[in-house]
Amino acid sequence: MSNWEILWSARDQFWSGFFSTMEIFGLSISAAFLIGCGMLYLLEGSRPRLTVPLRVVIDGMRMLPFLILAYLLYYGLPAFDIRLDAWWSGVGALAVYHGCYFAEIFRGTRLTFPPGQVEAAKAHGFTKGKMFFRLILPQIVMQTRPLLGNQLIYALKDTAFLVIITVQELTAAANSLSGTYFIPTEAFIVVIGFYWAVSVVMEIIIKQCGRFSAKRGFDNV
Repeated sequence: MSNWEILWSARDQFWSGFFSTMEIFGLSISAAFLIGCGMLYLLEGSRPRLTVPLRVVIDGMRMLPFLILAYLLYYGLPAFDIRLDAWWSGVGALAVYHGCYFAEIFRGTRLTFPPGQVEAAKAHGFTKGKMFFRLILPQIVMQTRPLLGNQLIYALKDTAFLVIITVQELTAAANSLSGTYFIPTEAFIVVIGFYWAVSVVMEIIIKQCGRFSAKRGFDNV
């Protein structure tokens, strides 16, 4: 039996790891987006006593290697009698880590907005929340789509690190088959194919969002 035939016979293991990876990725990136939006909302017109701690958290996450954060959540929290299983530790680490990156992407784009929009919205009686969700956030999301697309790909690739804390995802499946049959090259070529396919789909979605953005005039704001 050739190496590829061995991998084909173990395809259920790959698919299981792939679906686990996509579940982790989908849940964590959704939470990360909400975290990023929440941080931007808190930074919007906030006083220094709130802005400074948020900036410390965002900058701290950006300077921290993702793998260390995953280690801290999985191996460090039990020291404080807080125990998360490997799966939720991975989801939490991805959500917090990339949520801070989303917040920084959003914040940088927000600084480029002309003040006239906010002044006009206030003149028309918009509350802070209404102005944020109906005026500011839609523009930011559409204008940052290339950066968000890159961040999504980074987040997808970061799921591979979770094998270190025993999460049974796609890389773990390849590791298991590689160790059992000693076929690392073929096993990880399959993994690369999965990651590549998902990345291509995300690129297509981002391009479609770009067409929508152009039609709605977000790119010209």
